[in-house]
Amino acid sequence: MADFIQALDPAKLLLAETALAFIISPFTVPAYNLPIFLFGSYVQESSDAAQSLTLFAGLLSFSIFYDVLWMIKNEQGGFLRFLTVVLLLLKIPTTGAFLVAMRQRGGQFPGLGTDIHGPTVWSMPGGFTSGGRDGYQTVDDDTPRAPSKVNSVPAPQPANQSGAYQAV
Repeated sequence: MADFIQALDPAKLLLAETALAFIISPFTVPAYNLPIFLFGSYVQESSDAAQSLTLFAGLLSFSIFYDVLWMIKNEQGGFLRFLTVVLLLLKIPTTGAFLVAMRQRGGQFPGLGTDIHGPTVWSMPGGFTSGGRDGYQTVDDDTPRAPSKVNSVPAPQPANQSGAYQAV
């Protein structure tokens, strides 16, 4: 199933769905389908929009459930109902294709496959340090580091200061 979804071209699926949503938009159909597909066309064209691609994949996923609810609550003619069901069925592989494209661009859904294996770096806000390597300690380190010793001897002041700002 994963090979089938990876072989799909999200641009062609999106173009077909956008055209179908545009054709049936003057009739009694869900009003949100055309704007979602137009947004997807914009997101699909920009190669660095991983966050927008995540948003589009989420909107497309939730619109599947909204389509089912909309078809239960609203009446349609036979041919329009058929086209709405075709549009609904095309959303399923399109969602999968865009999830694959999103993962290739580096975007992820929160909670689904996030990278928890990388080193986590902890530091105190405001420049407080825990010593050692400029205050950074990874979670994998077992031994806590002792704070670095601060030299309490102040720096010597220059003997002659000239200028507008002098210490008296």
